[in-house]
Amino acid sequence: MDASAADQTAELTLFRETVRRFFAAEVVPHITAWRKAGIVAREAWRRAGAAGLLCASMPAEFGGGGGDFRHEAILIEELAAIGFSDFAISLHNAIIAPYLLAYGSETQKRRWLPRMASGDMVAAIAMTEPDAGSDLQAIRTTARRVGDTYVLNGQKTFISNGQLADLVIVAAKTRVDAGAKGISLIVVETRDAPGFRRGRNLEKIGKHAQDTSELFFDDVVVPAENLLGSEPDRGFVQLMQQLPQERLVIAVGAVAAMEAALAETIAYVRSRRAFGKTLMEFQNTRFVLAEAKTTTQVARVFVDDCIARLLAGTLDVSTAAMAKYWTSEMQGKVIDSCLQFFGGYGFMAEYPIAHRYTDARVQRLYGGSNEIMKELIARGL
Repeated sequence: MDASAADQTAELTLFRETVRRFFAAEVVPHITAWRKAGIVAREAWRRAGAAGLLCASMPAEFGGGGGDFRHEAILIEELAAIGFSDFAISLHNAIIAPYLLAYGSETQKRRWLPRMASGDMVAAIAMTEPDAGSDLQAIRTTARRVGDTYVLNGQKTFISNGQLADLVIVAAKTRVDAGAKGISLIVVETRDAPGFRRGRNLEKIGKHAQDTSELFFDDVVVPAENLLGSEPDRGFVQLMQQLPQERLVIAVGAVAAMEAALAETIAYVRSRRAFGKTLMEFQNTRFVLAEAKTTTQVARVFVDDCIARLLAGTLDVSTAAMAKYWTSEMQGKVIDSCLQFFGGYGFMAEYPIAHRYTDARVQRLYGGSNEIMKELIARGL
């Protein structure tokens, strides 16, 4: 290992230690309360910003940490370790901020990224609609150009960070009859935005502290300069360019959740006794966990390779789809196997494995359903 690689490894280790300490002190004590409230407290975002955890991979000149995707992966992994992926830092950091960095003007980047890095702004992206999920071409929200403004009308749903979001990237039709070629990305600052309103904080079977919401846009007027990109109708292309990283975010979370569930289960079966011996002494226990360990290790190697490809700029759509599809499927399988060893306790919300089980299910749905992932993979055959 050369000196620069050693320095990078040491820096990542220090960052992980910082993240771990922050989560232990500022997140773990509040998890139960936040789950009951259905939302992570806004102050937690500001504290995360003050600790340097927000926009960790954004350039320092825009208020970020100057890191790369490996820093974002550490955040995802450490949230999985405490069983609390509800805190949607990865959405804010590794999905939304990259849109602003890649397509925003210099003015836009200097206006929004520092405020996202500080936690003053919580960000969301609004693609899904009641009648348009994975099929983005079917969205009905419109952005009509009127002078130096866009006027937005439409409805979005299943929007993570929806109740807190101060900045929302909205996928809207700027040319209604042009299909995918008529989609643009418009940035809406929600504070004091007439016509913008939040619907209910949706109740879900998992991720109970992640505020997932309906958003409504009724003649919301935003400056034309809030368009992402130098010209309209480029939104679908922009989305397609960024989705591989979003899918890798999901894959990283899947592997980290599998690793955490496996560690918890191994500790449990070593202490839990039945019929005069520990569960680990039963051959079935050892064989099931051996399968889970192998699956998890294979997933880790694959995802780490995908991270290396992303950093090298060579992560393609098909490979990212494979990572998202396969790891999320295996996450469900591995955690289901782990939960079985807990017996009735595994069905109790006070046990972390129960939350890991319900939280895992959405991984196969968002970021494009796994059926769509198979289609993307098939196109590359």
